[in-house]
Amino acid sequence: MSDTPVSAEFARATTTAQRVRINDNDLAVEVLGPEGAPVIIAHHGAPGLGSRAEPRASFGRLADEYRVVVFDARGSGESEGSGVFSHEQWAADIDGLRQWIGADTIAMAGGSYGGFMAMEYAIRYPDRVSALVLRDTSADNSNAHLARENALASDRVTIDMEKFDRIDEGRVRDNEDLKDCWREILPLYDFVYDPEATERKVQATPYRYEAHNYAFSVNLPSYDLKPQLPAITVPTLVTVGRTDWITPVSCSETIVELIPDARLEIFEESGHSPQIEQAEEWTRTVRDFLHEVYPPTTSGRG
Repeated sequence: MSDTPVSAEFARATTTAQRVRINDNDLAVEVLGPEGAPVIIAHHGAPGLGSRAEPRASFGRLADEYRVVVFDARGSGESEGSGVFSHEQWAADIDGLRQWIGADTIAMAGGSYGGFMAMEYAIRYPDRVSALVLRDTSADNSNAHLARENALASDRVTIDMEKFDRIDEGRVRDNEDLKDCWREILPLYDFVYDPEATERKVQATPYRYEAHNYAFSVNLPSYDLKPQLPAITVPTLVTVGRTDWITPVSCSETIVELIPDARLEIFEESGHSPQIEQAEEWTRTVRDFLHEVYPPTTSGRG
C-alpha cells in the first residue's frame, strides 16, 4: 500500500468548524490566524465534492500573518443545503461571511470552481475586494469541451464517457452514483498518477449530489464572466498547473488577458493542484503577491 497521504484537495474536513448562520443557512466555518490581521476568504472548489479542507490546507499556510476564513459552501461538506445553489446565492453567502468576520474589505481567493466564485464575488461586490487570488480556474464554461478532449486523449486510463458526461452535465442520481462517476475522472487530476492515492481520495470525498447537479446543470451552461472581467480593478494573481486537464493553462491566460492588473504564474510540475504538488513554490508566490498588494500590516477591518 502506498504511503502517499490523501491530499486535502478532495476530502472532507477533519477539523472542527463552528456553525455560522448566514442568509438563513448554517455554514461550517473555520477562522485561522491572528485577530485584527487583514482577512482572506478562501473558497473551495467542486461544489458537492469539495470542502473547506483544501483552502484550509493551502491558504491556511498564510494564517501566520493573515486572518484566513474557510468554509463549506452552502450544499457542500458539513454545511446546510437549503435554498438554491446559484452563483448569486453563493456570492451573497461570501459577503455574509465578510460582514460576520467584521472586514470592510478582503482578499478573495479560490481554486477551480472556487475561482469561479472568487471572480463572481469580485464582480458583484467590487468595493469589498482588495486583492484576488485565483488557482486553476476559468472565466467561462469553455473549459468543459477542453476537459472532455483531454479526458478522451488521456493515456492513463480509459474513461467511461457515459459516466463522464453524467458528472459533467449534473445528471448523477444520488451520492453513490456521484462517487462512482467521481472515481472515473479522478485519475486525470494529478501530475503523477497514483491509483492507490486516487482511491483513497474517492473514499475521503464528502458527496452532496444536489449541489453538484445544480452547479453543473444550471449554473455552468450559461457561465461566462469574460465581459465583466475588465471591470475588475484590484491586483489579481492567477496560478495554474502546466498539465491541468480540466481548467487548462489557456483558461488562465484568458483571465489574465482580460483583468487589467492580473499576473500569471504557471507551475511546471503540477496538474490541477499546484498548491499541493508544488506547495512550497506556490505558497511563496501567493505570499509574495499578497505582501506587495495586501500587506499584513494593513487591516481590512472597519
